[in-house]
Amino acid sequence: MTEAAVRTHALLKRFGPQVAVAGVDLVVPAGSFAGLVGPNGAGKTTTLSMITGLLRPDGGAAEVAGYNVWADPVQVKARIGVLPEGLRLFERLSGRELLIYNGRLRGLPRAEVQRRAEELLHVMGLSDAADKLVVDYSTGMRKKIGLAAALLHNPAVLFLDEPFEGVDPVSANTLTEVLRRYTASGSTVVFSSHVMDLVERLCDWVSVMSGGHIVAQGTLDDVRAGRTLNQAFLDLVGGPSGTDGDGLSWLGAPQ
Repeated sequence: MTEAAVRTHALLKRFGPQVAVAGVDLVVPAGSFAGLVGPNGAGKTTTLSMITGLLRPDGGAAEVAGYNVWADPVQVKARIGVLPEGLRLFERLSGRELLIYNGRLRGLPRAEVQRRAEELLHVMGLSDAADKLVVDYSTGMRKKIGLAAALLHNPAVLFLDEPFEGVDPVSANTLTEVLRRYTASGSTVVFSSHVMDLVERLCDWVSVMSGGHIVAQGTLDDVRAGRTLNQAFLDLVGGPSGTDGDGLSWLGAPQ
């Protein structure tokens, strides 16, 4: 395996008596398109929140690009881009203003920010909506402007939490092409999802979470082991084999 872009050791998070993340050892090779998959409630979002510095762990450690997330937060935040679940944006700014604000906040020169913003707006298909307020953007447009903002400072590692949820096929294709171009340059994408077909199509590295643990991780082919990723996932997390033949006898019955 090449150098790790992301590495955690015994990462732990509790919410009261509930253990959400139970000692996770996650490894993501540099330059990979990595999927973090698991059923709802597996701990994916909590894990990503701790790795990106949004949530303080109760134990363990996390490193991004060789820097400890909590010991060197400025170094880490300079090297990551984040598109979180439940994306929050400054909705009274236009798309162009949002990008310029993010770039200036990152300390980039104004001329460089403006150049990058125009290129990103064009690639994302948002040039015609650049001066519309973000509050008037559709779900797909909001995802695209959020991704543009996360990419503006050219991060080494990009973290995406369910980036394709609620996105139409045209916008999803745009996001996919941008992300593939990004990883082709040697940068790293880590994204969480519970859509196995999407992960199988995009990723070359997969980590599977269940019950707050990593139950498998490695290359896509290693994790699949000759199966579809969906079947491997069900085998790993212990999905039900079917519905109880004695239950739901009323379903579909004549009224």
